Amino acid sequence: MITSNDFRTNMTITYEGDAWQIIEFQHVKPGKGAAFVRTKMRNLCTGAVIEKSFNPTEKFENAQIDRREMNYLYESDGQYTFMDNESFEQMELSKDQLGDALNYLIENMTVKIIIYESRILGVELPNTVELKVAKTDPGIRGDTATGGSKPATMETGYIVKVPLFINEGDVLRIDTRSGDYIERA
Repeated sequence: MITSNDFRTNMTITYEGDAWQIIEFQHVKPGKGAAFVRTKMRNLCTGAVIEKSFNPTEKFENAQIDRREMNYLYESDGQYTFMDNESFEQMELSKDQLGDALNYLIENMTVKIIIYESRILGVELPNTVELKVAKTDPGIRGDTATGGSKPATMETGYIVKVPLFINEGDVLRIDTRSGDYIERA
């Protein structure tokens, strides 16, 4: 058991029967009245974000989140198949469970599947992925004074803004947290 006084950023707790991740917290001691802890939390099951104040002595259970390393194998009829790297057990996830991770998934990619009480909450991607440019307009020679950018469609169908010198077939490093182009790989 932990108290709200022990909250830290990214800590996971069990609150109202669900797993919640602490996004922000602040210990407040007003001049008059009792101290309290103001928090901003994300429900890991639904994705909802709430702001809540707690008494510093309130107790919570630490939520046991399991992260299993798995390989993405293939997609079939809207179901995405992953294989556990240790037990070779396979599981299927839907588009809803994957969310934005679909923009970066390529076959044989290693990801972490987040599981809470045998419920799959989602996928944790590496911070950067390398994707091949499937389609982009050719850059115009000499049009670099403005430092402009152009859209490029990646092999997964994701569209990202890239510098003018990027061509079709280039392999780019993309940040999965922001979705931005980082550099050529």
